Amino acid sequence: MIRWVSAVLAIAATSVSLADDLAEASVLADLDWQPLIKVPLEERDALCRQCGGRFVDPLADVDTSVAPMDSELQVTSEESEVTEATAVFQGDVGIRQGYRVIRADRVEVDRGEETAVATGDVTLREPGTLIRGDTVTYNSRTEVAEIFDADYVLHNRRMIGTAQQLTRMPNGEIEITDGKMSYCPPEDPDWVIHAETLKIDPASGDGQAWGAKLRVAGVPVMYLPWIRFPVDSRRKSGLLFPDIGSDTRGGLDLTTPIYWNIAPNYDLLYSPRHIQERGLVHQGKFRWLSEQTGLWEFNGGWIGNDSKYEDEFTDDDSSRWLIAAKQHGQFGSHFRTYINYGRVSDSEYLKDLENNTLSAQRQTALQQLGRVEWINDEWQLRLDLEQFQSLAKDIPEDYRKLPQFTARWIGQQTWMGIKPIVISQLSHFDSKAQRVTGQRFYNEIGLTQPRQWSYGFLTPTLKYRSVQYELDRPFLPLNTSPSAGSITASLDGGLIFERQTTLAGASMTQTLEPRAYYLYSQRDEQALQPNFDSAELTFSYGQLYRDTRFSGHDRLDDANQLSIGVTTRFFDNESGEERLNASIGQILYLEDREIRLNPSDPVLDETTSPIAAEFNWLPNSDWKISASALYDTNENTFDAASGQVTYFDDAGGG
Repeated sequence: MIRWVSAVLAIAATSVSLADDLAEASVLADLDWQPLIKVPLEERDALCRQCGGRFVDPLADVDTSVAPMDSELQVTSEESEVTEATAVFQGDVGIRQGYRVIRADRVEVDRGEETAVATGDVTLREPGTLIRGDTVTYNSRTEVAEIFDADYVLHNRRMIGTAQQLTRMPNGEIEITDGKMSYCPPEDPDWVIHAETLKIDPASGDGQAWGAKLRVAGVPVMYLPWIRFPVDSRRKSGLLFPDIGSDTRGGLDLTTPIYWNIAPNYDLLYSPRHIQERGLVHQGKFRWLSEQTGLWEFNGGWIGNDSKYEDEFTDDDSSRWLIAAKQHGQFGSHFRTYINYGRVSDSEYLKDLENNTLSAQRQTALQQLGRVEWINDEWQLRLDLEQFQSLAKDIPEDYRKLPQFTARWIGQQTWMGIKPIVISQLSHFDSKAQRVTGQRFYNEIGLTQPRQWSYGFLTPTLKYRSVQYELDRPFLPLNTSPSAGSITASLDGGLIFERQTTLAGASMTQTLEPRAYYLYSQRDEQALQPNFDSAELTFSYGQLYRDTRFSGHDRLDDANQLSIGVTTRFFDNESGEERLNASIGQILYLEDREIRLNPSDPVLDETTSPIAAEFNWLPNSDWKISASALYDTNENTFDAASGQVTYFDDAGGG
């Protein structure tokens, strides 16, 4: 009897399979599933949010230091009958041996054949594993155990599944007939693999499937006669799923990635890619985690003869390439480093060959950045070396910052609630073209006193901004040391009102948050100043409460304006999560704005900004629906309007 219990429960410890009817509410509690809405906020880690909930193991805190075989066997039942040939237990049978637990309606042991059968509602548990089935049989002579019509959960691996029949072999391997497997959540799995046969080797972490069908949202999308896959977090070398597509820039597109797990701290992904109208592209990614220098990632691509590119650009070399490198490092508690370098053979490379992402299609320049940063409780010091490769033939390359040094006070010390503001930045701008170059020294010094209460906030701020240059102006006999300064004062305040209400039948807390922001910035002449890295910001709702309308530090804007807005939010009373927010506001300009990015641009003389509005609805942790609009009251037209639907996948990305 002891041998049978140990062997059957060993299956539960090593099985990888899953459950039919996962969407049935009656099954969820049996599978130890806790949806995200039921998880306390302080316990929602990244895996919990990605999964939409978690599996709660009732044996998670049980002591596992003593092996079950070294523990006493305890059996309880409502009825029992023991003879020389058999032992029968019936009615809420409970068997416990150490941290392993089994419950069944009936357990029958054949002493002569050395077999045992558990029937009824059979549940087997041990820390990290749950298995439920109709029938469990075990033969102690062959050490083969079989479980029929089973549901499974591996809590720590977030793995669920079903099997018509599961067989545990003497060497510990698992063979599943007519099985399904997926990952959380069980009530609505995004994908399910159904295989005629599944074989799992827990010792090596390998899994194999024959006659495998992949279903996404219930729709079959792929059939594989055979597939090998990992069943735990250990990386495995081998072929990955191919990527098949087609577009107008190259025709049929087939990529067959090959992964090589070289060592625990570095690996390689080689992805040969055949594009019908271009040829063979060699793509590779190498990752290396170093204790001394941090995480490195190197990417590359090369095609020896792009026939389509050669036809379109007859004077260019048809051999095309991409190189890229990224690095994140931390040295001790103060130093950090960051590298982001990218370069391509020609300006069309990303459009032609990195066409799997929309962001790559929109890029107008590749960044080449190296950064060293030092941080303590009071200061943040940063040294940047940065330049760009232009990807637009009609746009010149941006200025190079070689180097740029920034010092920022980040301390939390206050005097009577007053916090200092200190930012200094020294930049050297260079360019390959014949244009203005030189140094820029920017300073921002001031005081602020943020005050917050349960019913609102009030933040007065006073600071002085200045910018000075030492320039090299080729062919222009102008001032080579222009400078400007501006006093800026602002007062930002808001109130928070709350009430209880309902939204879509759910109990909610609704807030109403009116806000007013007054900004004054002194005007100083800046007509002779260059523009190294600044731009006028696109107006949006967030611009209502910014203290500048420019990015970069080449322009100190003038302002005398009052922003008025209001926001309402809905918080779920049960989970505490924000489900909906909506905001609307407008700026009232009390004076014209004379400082422009280009001195020849006309003065901004509107008395009001467009009305800006934003809306965000988060029905659950997977979806977000957003909308924004700008309505020009002067022209009675919409300047802009947009809508966006975002889905957050299991990796946390949208």
